[in-house]
Order: sequence, then structure tokens, then C-alpha cells
Amino acid sequence: MTDYSRLVKAYDIRGEVPTQLNPVIAERIGALFIRLTEAPCVVVARDMRATSPELAAAFAAGANSAGADVIDAGLGSTDYLYYASGSLDMPGAMITASHNPAQDNGIKLCRAGASPVGEGTGLELIRIWLETQDTSKPVCRRGRTTRLDLLGSYAAHLNSLVRIEGDRRLKVVVDAGNGMAGYTVPAVLADLPVEVVPLYFELDGSFPNHEANPLAPANLVDLQAKVRDSGADIGLAFDGDADRCFFVDERGTPVNPSAIVGLVAARELTRHPGAAIVHNVITSAAAVEVICEHGGRPIRSRVGHSFMKARMAEYDAVFGGEHSGHYYFRDFWRADTGMLTALHVLAALGEQHRPLSELLAQYSRYTASGEINSKVTNAAAVLNEIETAYRSVDGVTIDRLDGLTVELGDGRWFNLRPSNTEPLLRLNVEAADEASMAELRDYVLTFIR
Repeated sequence: MTDYSRLVKAYDIRGEVPTQLNPVIAERIGALFIRLTEAPCVVVARDMRATSPELAAAFAAGANSAGADVIDAGLGSTDYLYYASGSLDMPGAMITASHNPAQDNGIKLCRAGASPVGEGTGLELIRIWLETQDTSKPVCRRGRTTRLDLLGSYAAHLNSLVRIEGDRRLKVVVDAGNGMAGYTVPAVLADLPVEVVPLYFELDGSFPNHEANPLAPANLVDLQAKVRDSGADIGLAFDGDADRCFFVDERGTPVNPSAIVGLVAARELTRHPGAAIVHNVITSAAAVEVICEHGGRPIRSRVGHSFMKARMAEYDAVFGGEHSGHYYFRDFWRADTGMLTALHVLAALGEQHRPLSELLAQYSRYTASGEINSKVTNAAAVLNEIETAYRSVDGVTIDRLDGLTVELGDGRWFNLRPSNTEPLLRLNVEAADEASMAELRDYVLTFIR
């Protein structure tokens, strides 16, 4: 029997096929999604995994059984699905397990206008209905499924938001990781002044070359080598469903996502003076400084797309960015899109003649530890102990917006957050230099370990 509490996560539905997720369950979810949204029509897209076609067909059949029509948008990235949901103004479902292993699959759901469906916005109801074997009410009319290819209009929309100009022709290595970027990148970059050097563009959900998770350094090795060997200006790495993009510079050095937040924020503030920019609690202080220097209003958020999108809506923010490579745009229904972020970076690089490492130096001002995970038996007790230790220190600022954030007043800070799904504490530390960062990191770890 399926444990739906493990299948239905905080932000999406994801599990092993067929033991946790299979066509029977996908069909039920399709019907329950129509019950949740009461929508007359829903758009469905899928990634390249071997199990995605049957799961997409099952989800569509479930939606049809609940009386809704289905627009089958076919293969696409997750931000392609968000484009479909936004442009068609209807709820959407993306069949994908993102960067998870090949044996997994899942479903990302959104309401009309790409508004997220997660814990607290309806996903918990679907879990409860699955657990209780609750079903949709009988309907008089069964819906129909219609095929609609939106790849061309998706590419055109992205290119309407960012123009790549100037006389510099960029050489760009793109590692699709056998994921959906191998399908969408050729369409988006086709008519731009860039030479694309493709890596692993063949769609293959078994991921024969490396995991489609650029957050892991081992999965960037091939891209780094190709950038150096080919003399490329920049390297792009997408995850499996291509909603996240990571960058390496002309030397093959990975770029801190916080630097990308700063760069894109500066560009958007040129177009929208005084606008709000949302960042999560782990984003570098450099990005916050850049936002202020360009006349913007920095807005802190908890980590996670549902919190980021809610803050963007609350403050009508033009852009939002996270340390995990998720970037959100008001012009894209506040949804996250790695492809639009890549266009911004390519445009910024192409309109001047410095290498990427020099261009980004102004946005990379501090040294960060990266996320350090530690197993704990009582996360709350550890957080309380550390907070108590710092309460008596002069000049220290403490907040609990997301876990525990401690700012020491001399440019050093750290954030410690418990995992939502595992007995882990996640530590992020930043300071002016490597020695200061390491000293603070090691001191905090003595409490944790």
C-alpha cells in the first residue's frame, strides 16, 4: 500500500515508479486535481523519463473522467509548463521528478497563471483524499484531450523579455544532462548571436552520463572541462526538468547563484526603478547590497518557491532569486525559469567585452561555506542552544524567519535551518574572507556535532 505522506511532498508529488507512483495513482490525482481547482480545462506537459508518457496519459484520463478537457502540451521543461499555464490561463500539471534518480517520477501542479500548488495551497487536500480513498463526484460529461505544441511560442515569449544585443558573439557550452534543456535550448537560442556547444542533449531519462543535478559539484566536471578546452565564454548547466540553471565562467569556475541574483536584480532595476527584489535568507549579503545600490527594495523570504512567490505577490516584486538556482520573474507569472535567467546573463555578458569572471566580480564580495548538512536527533534543542549562546553577545542580530539567522555585526553571519523531511540541520556561513568564514563555520559546528 502506498504511503501517501512520503509520495506527496511539501511542493510536489514525487516517488519511485511503480512502487510509490504508478498510472493508477496518477489517474486518481488527475481527477482529484480537477476536484481541487474546479477547472473546465487543464494543461499537461512531461519530461523525457521513460515512465512520463504513461503517467501523463493517466493523469489526463483522470482529469477527463472528472469532466475536464486536457491540453496535452507534450514534451517540455517545467518552465515550459508554467508558460503554458500562464499564457492559456489554466491550471497545469508537469510530469517530472526534476533531478531525482531515473527510477523516480512525479507531478508538479499549479493553478491558472502558474500559481503554485503546495502544502497549504491545496496539495495537502490531494494527499488526504488519496489516503481516505475519497473520489471526485460523478459527472455527466467526460472531457476530451487535445494536443497543442507550444514550444515555439514559449521560445518567442522568452526572447521578447530579454534582447541579446551588441557585436560580441558568445561561445556557450550547455550541459543538458540528457534532460529537457536538450529540447528547449535549441528552440530558445536558435536565432541569437551565440555559438552553442552542446553536451548531452540527447533526451534520456536514464541519465547515462551524470545525474541531472548541477547543485552537486561532480555533475559539473564535464561542463567545466569543455568550457576550458573549447575556449568558451560561459557554461550553462540545467537540471533534469530545466527549471534551474547553473553557470561556470570562462575558467570553468562555478558561479555562486547569489552573484546571479545580484546581476539580474541590477538589470531588472534598470527597467523598473525602485522595485522590490525578493531573496531568501541564505542569499549573499552582496546581493542585498547590490539591490540597495541600484535603488531597489530587498525583501527577505523563507527558502522555497511557495514562500518566494508569495512574497513576490505581496510586494509586487519584479524578480526573486534563491541560492539553489531558482530564479523568479514577475514578467513570467512569478514562476521560476532557468532559461530566462540564462538569457539575462548572456545579454549582460554580450553587451560588453570583459570575461564573465570580471563581470561578476562586483557581485561576488564575500566567502560562503556552501550548505553543510549535519544529522541531529533534536534540531529544536540545538537551535535553542546556539541562540542562547549568541543572545548575550553585543552587536549580534538574531531572527527566526527561517530557522535561525545570526548576524554578528562585522559582516559575518550564519543561518541554520532544519530539513523538512530528514533529521538534518543545514548550515550556511558567510564572511569577508576564507579564514573568517572557516572560523565561524567550525565554531557553530561544535554546537551541532
